[in-house]
Amino acid sequence: MGRKPTITREGLLEIAEGIVRNEGAAGLTIDALAKAASISKGGVQYSFASKDELVRALIERWTSQFDALLGNVEGVSPVELVRNYIKVMRSSQTTIYAKMAGLMIAYIQNPQNITETRQWYQSMFERLGDGSREAQAARVALLAAEGLFLLRIAGIDEDGEWSAYLDDVESVFERLVAADSAG
Repeated sequence: MGRKPTITREGLLEIAEGIVRNEGAAGLTIDALAKAASISKGGVQYSFASKDELVRALIERWTSQFDALLGNVEGVSPVELVRNYIKVMRSSQTTIYAKMAGLMIAYIQNPQNITETRQWYQSMFERLGDGSREAQAARVALLAAEGLFLLRIAGIDEDGEWSAYLDDVESVFERLVAADSAG
């Protein structure tokens, strides 16, 4: 009977996230993960054949966590969807670091990954697709929030400014929705 594994795939992903938080995306290698997990490189490669596969698993994990926090979006109005989206972004900012966002750079270099990313965004815009002014405000707010996410890659959150910018997006969005409701 074979030896029982000492670390799981999920455990390796936890350690990999720690490496990225502490050292940035460039610090994440199969070798670095093996050392941090105190296992052989072969042990890591049993779960993740390549760094690309490891990065993909981290991004999939983050996306699944984000989607779970977002909840069921079927039948939700564009305004409520974007309100919830901003709320999830705000509540998850302590766990989604700019250095983690840096993994997106490596992730989107794979054509299959960019296709999946496009499909995810397309599904969001389809949900926000009606022609109403509220849906238009919701699309603009989503674009602004996602722009902030991408700017985090450049490190604008180092001084905690990201949250204030998200406040601005939310405030303008709510004013547009209120003005549309009043008029």
